[in-house]
Amino acid sequence: MRRSVPLALIAAIFALSGTMISPAQAAAGPCRPGQGLNLRGKDFTRGAQLPYNLRCADLTKAKLGSVEFGRIDMTGAILRGADLKQADLSGVTLKYADLRGADLTEAELTQAHADHADLRGAILIDIDAGQAEFPYADLSGATLTRAELTQVNFTNAKLIDADLNESSPGQLKARKADFTRAKLREAKLGQANLRNATFKDADLTEAEFTQAELDGADFTGALVEEASFVQADDADLTGAKGNPTGLSTPPTTSSSDTRPTDDPLPRQDPSDDQPAKTGGGPSVGLIMVVLSAVGLALTVVAWGVSAQRRNRRKARFALLRSGAEETVTRLGEEIDQLDYEFQVSGRGGMTADQDWRYALDAYEAAKAALAVARREEELRFVAQAVQDGRNALERLRVRSR
Repeated sequence: MRRSVPLALIAAIFALSGTMISPAQAAAGPCRPGQGLNLRGKDFTRGAQLPYNLRCADLTKAKLGSVEFGRIDMTGAILRGADLKQADLSGVTLKYADLRGADLTEAELTQAHADHADLRGAILIDIDAGQAEFPYADLSGATLTRAELTQVNFTNAKLIDADLNESSPGQLKARKADFTRAKLREAKLGQANLRNATFKDADLTEAEFTQAELDGADFTGALVEEASFVQADDADLTGAKGNPTGLSTPPTTSSSDTRPTDDPLPRQDPSDDQPAKTGGGPSVGLIMVVLSAVGLALTVVAWGVSAQRRNRRKARFALLRSGAEETVTRLGEEIDQLDYEFQVSGRGGMTADQDWRYALDAYEAAKAALAVARREEELRFVAQAVQDGRNALERLRVRSR
């Protein structure tokens, strides 16, 4: 008969082998301090080669401005106070990374994965983080002024005291996100999923919540002056301050005892206790004219909002497509330059390498994807093809040294 191994013995074996992970360690993320490469304060802006493995690396106060990371894994990396201005972090994995106080001004974070990342006090002014992932991340006190946050995932994220003034978090996924005391003046939150989100004491002046999902959202103490809630679902502004627009408020009803006691209307009989009957109310025709005018005004407003949204979407797509076209052109130039270097150095045989074919195929795929792209989300195929081509070229450069 087979005997089962006691659970206590199994636990002891794992403990002795050093593979046991405590619940506290698991909650804190995948790394221990000092587990990865020690690159504290290192300057990568002067041509220093970026290591391929930055998982759990310590890059505290490192200089990484304008560096192109490629889709590298930086899970658990420490980037506290690092200079990442204008860095290209597209598609980078930053899960559990520590970016407290880091400066990412004008950085590219498209499709980056920063689940559970710590970005408290980080500077993210003018970043482009379209389709980036920040679930359960802590961005308390972070500055995201004018940030492009289309289709970003902020589910269960903390943005307490964060500055998102003039940002564009359209189609945002922020269910249960905490925006307490956040600044969202003129923020574009159209079509966002904000179910059960918290906006307590937040500044939402002139923010746009057009067609947003707001079921269970808490606006207690929030300033909603001129904020637009056109076609917003389940918006409950109980406890909010200011005068929002686009809400269908229920009509107020008047009770029969609201007439002043010193009614100036004449009575038929001074001794009669009943008030004299006045003339009839507004005519049916007048009511129909007023209702028609109100309906027309609402239609014009809705059409104007829709037209503005379409125009902004077209302008943004044109800008993004121009940028994508430029990256494809740069990839072609990189291929031509490397081909020239191979021929001049007598290493023309490198063009027979499989990675060379990968680079050429990626370049053609990027051009084809750009030609058929009609929406923003379709441009991600262009970015992916360009990145694949650059990765292939980088592998070629390494082997040719």
